[in-house]
Amino acid sequence: MKTKILAGVIVLLAGSVQAQTSPQRCCPAKPETNKRLVLWQKLQRELKAVDDQLDGVMGLAVKDLTSGDEFFINPDEVMPQASSIKITVLAELYRQAKAGKLKLTDEYVVRKEDLVPGSDILLGLTPGVTRVTLRDLATFMVTVSDNSATNVLIDRIGMENVNSMLESQELHTTRLRRKMMDLKAASEGRENVSSPREMMTLLEAIYRGKLLNKELTDDYIKVLSTHKESALLQGLPDDAVAASKPGELEAVRNDSGIIFVKNRPYILSVMTTYLRDEKEGQAAIRKIAGLTYSYFDRLARASEYGRVVSPK
Repeated sequence: MKTKILAGVIVLLAGSVQAQTSPQRCCPAKPETNKRLVLWQKLQRELKAVDDQLDGVMGLAVKDLTSGDEFFINPDEVMPQASSIKITVLAELYRQAKAGKLKLTDEYVVRKEDLVPGSDILLGLTPGVTRVTLRDLATFMVTVSDNSATNVLIDRIGMENVNSMLESQELHTTRLRRKMMDLKAASEGRENVSSPREMMTLLEAIYRGKLLNKELTDDYIKVLSTHKESALLQGLPDDAVAASKPGELEAVRNDSGIIFVKNRPYILSVMTTYLRDEKEGQAAIRKIAGLTYSYFDRLARASEYGRVVSPK
């Protein structure tokens, strides 16, 4: 009996010593909670709330270019694009430059017969005298949404080529079907259209270099990032960079682009139609831009535990 008691004491002491000498389990290499998932789900609820409050129809696509996470609202609804379709015109222009069919430095002489309303730059230039490059026209198209510049580029690259490029990227609903300010074509239902998912897909293909080489990809993004007035940019900090293009028509407000949050870029495409009040559509895009930027900015600056250490 004494022997058994003694053996038990020895076992207990050995266990006590081992417990004191073994390292305690603390601070795992990776957090075991889903804090980022919780934050992502909260963002989704906030975005849905914006949609619920809008008196109109909204389509939305958000993609985290780092993790691949996506969130959609009515992603495959085909909606009028207004000037946002110019993203596709710019893409085909640069694709043809890559293929050697044209040079971005090729010149165009302004012609009176090419001028249409909504052309803040070309209407101020001298027909028959002023020469600009195709890249200049692209910049006018993006920055001030110059419709004459856009139409000249469409004539130069070919509307059918824009649509062939889109089809090659398996974008089956995004289509350029008329030139700018062609009200007759619009009244006949030939609207320029896309969906949030397809516009997101095109922008991701460009971002990842699937459509252009690195040099042209960088320049495409540079041109699309030129400053412009838009609800999307109004929802971002003043120093934020976004390669985006808004679009406006009666009862329609859109904006699609790549937002370059440092270390956490993402794609945002917001389309609204059947709007009772276009100002509400603008406000919705502005709100969504702010919500998404706040989310991705926090992810970019925080550790996996959510701690942010700001530089002094």
